[in-house]
Amino acid sequence: MSDAPLSLSAHVDAVSGPRAGAIATFLGTVRDHDPSVEGEVVALDYSAHPSAGEVLASLAARHDADGLVIAVTHRIGHLAVGEAAIVAAVSAAHRREALDTVSALVETVKAELPVWKREILADGSHTWVGVV
Repeated sequence: MSDAPLSLSAHVDAVSGPRAGAIATFLGTVRDHDPSVEGEVVALDYSAHPSAGEVLASLAARHDADGLVIAVTHRIGHLAVGEAAIVAAVSAAHRREALDTVSALVETVKAELPVWKREILADGSHTWVGVV
């Protein structure tokens, strides 16, 4: 978890090494629209439960296996359109394992990480996403 801008290259560096035959990455960025909302999205505010860092670490550990190296960070705070909200990188000996793991990891993080997103719209209104 970080309130500072995320770096894809820092995540790649964190998983690089002589055993890595493949590095798969995911870069999730803030977009200017949401199909479920009318209006232009101009920013997002992410907030997180105090346990979010530990939860994120446990989600990464759940996907870890022999020969893998995993780095994943989710942003909190105010993000403008285009900024990275989540970055994940996985290295493995072979591409399929790296690709499958980074995909499964991101899906798990999106489903289970206690993070909430407030979309700020161009007209000044806002809407919470994923809050029931």
